[in-house]
Amino acid sequence: MHWRSIIRIVGLLIALLSVFMLIPAIVAVIYRDGGGTIFIQSFVVAFILGAILWLPNRRHKGDLNTREGFLIVVLFWLVLGTIGSFPFIFDSHLNLNLTTAFFESFSGLTTTGATSLTHLDTLPKALLFYRQLLQWLGGMGIIVLAVAILPLLGVGGMQLYRAEIPGPQKDNKMRPRIAQTAKTLWLIYIILTVVCALCLWFAGMDGFDAICHSFSTIAMGGFSTHDSSLAYFNNPAINYIVTFFLILSGCNFALHFATFSQFSLKHYFRDQEFRTFLMILASLVVVSIILIYLWNGLYVVSTSIDKIVLQVVSVATTTGFSVDNTNNWPPVLPILLLCASFIGGCAGSTGGGMKVVRVLLLSMQGSRELKRLIHPSAIYSLKLNNRVLPERIIEAVWGFFSAYALVFLVSFFIVMSSGVTAMDAFYIVSSSLNNLGIGIGDASDSFHNVTDLVKWVMVVDMLFGRLEIFTLLVIFTPAFWKA
Repeated sequence: MHWRSIIRIVGLLIALLSVFMLIPAIVAVIYRDGGGTIFIQSFVVAFILGAILWLPNRRHKGDLNTREGFLIVVLFWLVLGTIGSFPFIFDSHLNLNLTTAFFESFSGLTTTGATSLTHLDTLPKALLFYRQLLQWLGGMGIIVLAVAILPLLGVGGMQLYRAEIPGPQKDNKMRPRIAQTAKTLWLIYIILTVVCALCLWFAGMDGFDAICHSFSTIAMGGFSTHDSSLAYFNNPAINYIVTFFLILSGCNFALHFATFSQFSLKHYFRDQEFRTFLMILASLVVVSIILIYLWNGLYVVSTSIDKIVLQVVSVATTTGFSVDNTNNWPPVLPILLLCASFIGGCAGSTGGGMKVVRVLLLSMQGSRELKRLIHPSAIYSLKLNNRVLPERIIEAVWGFFSAYALVFLVSFFIVMSSGVTAMDAFYIVSSSLNNLGIGIGDASDSFHNVTDLVKWVMVVDMLFGRLEIFTLLVIFTPAFWKA
């Protein structure tokens, strides 16, 4: 391990994050409602910490191997979450303990959107903006941002990119050079954010809310500036706009790049994963409408169709916006949607869950095994977008699924051992591991009542979900630390 090179890069990344602390401070100056001091304090502490790590090691620029790339990503997300908690710790009005401050920070950065804060409508604008900014940075990944603008990372950029980007096929690049790929991803991300903010503004949100909700929509995070989330606006146009951009954000960003480059929509509909993604969402919307109609009647459906569509898409894509009271829905429906969040968005998107492509490959593999039972000697190849997939990818998907199930079960039993009921434990772990951020039952509105132990389990699960299980799990294996 090139430890000094690793420390140098982590120091650079911390210094990069510290600069973003100044943006909420500017918001505090604009709105003059307090809250700016905590961000100046956070900037100073983070910048000094980054300098302390970087200065003694600034001349150590050894190339990174794959192991070191994974370690940097894990270390940085841990440090990032810690630094992100500084404003919550320094804010004397919130009066949060250390656990809750860490919980709020990691929930934002991993785009989970679970919160322990209440009375959001009374909080300073700067703090509300900061929560949304955390999600926006975590959505595309601060590592990808660093690779895009810090050529000092050199050859190691590919290792960081592979460890950060979600999905089973991590070596696909849109540009010949990795820095160009990262810049392209962030350019698309910024364009979608700006267009979403403008649409929300035209639909009736004020400028502040439009920017904040565009951050959490494109990042698929689910934080809001209001306690009642999007239900606060009670605006069908806003609901449909958010739904549209959630679908775009749940799509593989490589498809956006191909579409923008060639000015053709054909790439979306030629992609098997995206077609499956749309089919899943459409099926869930139809099933939800039918069940709500049978439960509450035609009038309720006709007067809240926009809310139903947004709520379904929001949960299924692991965003977590709340726009309707699901307690008035058939009891089976919220659980069905929570289970759908295990699928999540497409690979290469800002969504959580196992990703559509993995679930698609698992179903294709199951179908192949059924055919082999009938024709044992036949050879069946799995194809995705008319391309034969290497067996190595299928094995990786099965390994990911096994690891996902293991992490879920271990977390589930730990949460249950703290005194939480089995159903609430299922909701809490599912919401954390899938980076969904909403609960049902005792934790339906806010997680401020759960114990510190449960919050720490949720933080770990958020990281597992954001880093695609293996990136975090691999550092606990003895083989990883062997020379």
